[in-house]
Amino acid sequence: MIDLGLTKLAVIGAVALIVIGPKDLPKVARMAGTLLGRAQRYISQVKSEVSREIELEELRKMQSEVETAAQNFQQSVGSELNALDKEFAHEQMIGGGHDYLYADQPLPSLSALQEKARSFRRRKVAKTSNLPQWYKSRHGQRTQVMSGSARMAKHRVKSKVTASFF
Repeated sequence: MIDLGLTKLAVIGAVALIVIGPKDLPKVARMAGTLLGRAQRYISQVKSEVSREIELEELRKMQSEVETAAQNFQQSVGSELNALDKEFAHEQMIGGGHDYLYADQPLPSLSALQEKARSFRRRKVAKTSNLPQWYKSRHGQRTQVMSGSARMAKHRVKSKVTASFF
């Protein structure tokens, strides 16, 4: 980089004053300042574009690495699933096709599943709807909502209050 000290700038200014003259020196200095500012802005834009391109290239490399890792993972999971399917089919063939997981539990009927779904919806509506207080207290629902800080205060261990010195 060019090393410009105060003495060198003073010499350049004195030479410019003699060569250009005192009348045109402010205009030339203004023009030189604007050109220098434009050059600096242009250089900073080029630097930012180059750094952006470098970052994009790094991101593309990372993306390709992640995609290859995901494909490798997907292939390994697929091969493991195929191996498990083959093993399960072999076990089904050997075991006679019985389902050992739920052998002692009968499958629920369609009407029982529908009744369970209806009761779930009914309970959910009862919790979220605007029901009277007497109905909630009769059916064991919470009647008041307690905030987290109130719950903490309610269950906080009470410390023994010490007597003041005075």
